[in-house]
Amino acid sequence: MARPVRVVVLGSGSWGTTVAGLAARNTPTLLWSRRPETADEINTEHRNSRYLGDHVLPDNLRATSDILEAANEADVLAVGVPSHAVRDTLSQISNEVRAWVPVLSLSKGLEPGTRQRPTEIISECLPGHPVGLLAGPNIAREVADGLAAAAVVATQDEDVAAALQPLFASRVFRVYRNTDVLGCELGGVLKNIVAIASGMADGLGVGDNTRAMVLARGLAEMTRLGESMGANPRTFAGLTGIGDLIATCMSPASRNRRVGEAIARGLTVDEAVKELGQVAEGVKTAPTVMELARDYNVEMPIAAEVEAVVAGRRTPADAYRGLRKVQPGGEDEVA
Repeated sequence: MARPVRVVVLGSGSWGTTVAGLAARNTPTLLWSRRPETADEINTEHRNSRYLGDHVLPDNLRATSDILEAANEADVLAVGVPSHAVRDTLSQISNEVRAWVPVLSLSKGLEPGTRQRPTEIISECLPGHPVGLLAGPNIAREVADGLAAAAVVATQDEDVAAALQPLFASRVFRVYRNTDVLGCELGGVLKNIVAIASGMADGLGVGDNTRAMVLARGLAEMTRLGESMGANPRTFAGLTGIGDLIATCMSPASRNRRVGEAIARGLTVDEAVKELGQVAEGVKTAPTVMELARDYNVEMPIAAEVEAVVAGRRTPADAYRGLRKVQPGGEDEVA
């Protein structure tokens, strides 16, 4: 009888822990936490109170703070640390992960300086491994609580994707496949910036019509940049595009939306992030996205206003006044 596939998840934040919980219901799963106390709590109390409160995790989910143990156990590796920590984390295990082990990114951001996406960093750190991502409109606490949701496994090899699908799927968590890794990954990066704009709209009380406009025009910006970089524009009409955008912009649990709302209430960016107590990828990603927009000659007025607010050059109220000054053309055009 064949040994079951062993899934290892790196990163015990809310989403990493949730994905590990999904996998543990299907196959032996080990979760790596850099905090020994978090690993101990998961092993003894079956909880991760820092990120998921009193939510009870599967009894058979194991945790460790030994990253070498985690790397050596993996038949499938999921990387759930923040995007700015992916390279440092994987550099510790570059010689430990067995050959051909598939690696999935759970991170949504861009590395400052290199402007690389998490899958690109993974490919550099772990050359020769099949690399993809698991992404979608997934608010971690809702998925952990068993509410119906869906995600996409995106890899260029459909056979690998088909093998990975059942490891994370459940009766209420549907997992689809997509070969457009670039488009799926960019959706997860860019929607965080629009979510900050959506949060600012809530904090300013500008109304649902304005927020709907920002979401729709924000999606247009995401699609334009993605297509210019070589992604399939149809991807942005799917789960990792508009699906993830809606969830992140509308949910009260969305970290980037909450940061935008806090800034609009008068907090500084640093104060807003401190109040959140977690990473809001859009804050770190906004300047890098604007660099890409300039390189690819793509107009992104909403992202530009968010970047100016994050950098402290504009207030949220100024940003929304700035958006009103953009002259509208045809709907499939820039403004």
